[in-house]
Amino acid sequence: MARVLVVGPHPDDQELGMGGTIAKLARDGHDVLLLDVTNGEPTPLGSVEARTKEAADAAEILGVRRLLLGLPNRTVEHTVAARHAMAGVIRAWQAQVVFTPYFQDAHPDHLAVTRIVEDARFDAKLSKLDLPDVVDGWGGNGLAMAAPTYPKWLFYYYATHLRWVADPSFIVDVTGHEQTKLDSINAYHTQFVLPEKNRRVVEWVRSSLDYMGSRIGVASGEGFYTKEPIGLDGMFGSLVV
Repeated sequence: MARVLVVGPHPDDQELGMGGTIAKLARDGHDVLLLDVTNGEPTPLGSVEARTKEAADAAEILGVRRLLLGLPNRTVEHTVAARHAMAGVIRAWQAQVVFTPYFQDAHPDHLAVTRIVEDARFDAKLSKLDLPDVVDGWGGNGLAMAAPTYPKWLFYYYATHLRWVADPSFIVDVTGHEQTKLDSINAYHTQFVLPEKNRRVVEWVRSSLDYMGSRIGVASGEGFYTKEPIGLDGMFGSLVV
């Protein structure tokens, strides 16, 4: 089983981009940690208290653990301190697979977070680099620091604010996990239920599942991009972790 880290600039990005895959990984017994870089506030109808509960509810629906890094929403910057904080999580979790948003986006937070993750992947393996303790900003337990590590895989999921159609490197069959994904998104009541205009986002996500699934001949799929070739244990085998 693999140790998987899914990084989101804001709580709900992971659910929107790859909620079905997260649910599938958790069901298959993999250790999955969702890392929220910011708490997502302020928003028009939200609050820190509401967002804390929503994030916890969504994680429970998906069957995974969740931590908050605690950088400021709307002003995330690619700094050495941010890199080292992210690297600390990668090292403490001993992540073998890391997911982060696609590197082309209209949202500055998304762009900054993905650059932070890319660099932190390298920092996490440096044997003589002391990294900060991992404290959970949601108020739960943090993670104990562990040995230097380098995640074998870095994949990009699509939660972009650009109006374009994704061109994924591979698609994961998430058939059977559609409702879990949608329920995890709707757990963010202040973001996708109360704001009437945002309810359409959930409809778009549902349509995306259908479209991506049709590209590989299944009912539902989620697309991902990789800059590095993936390794399989055979032509019809599994990812080599």
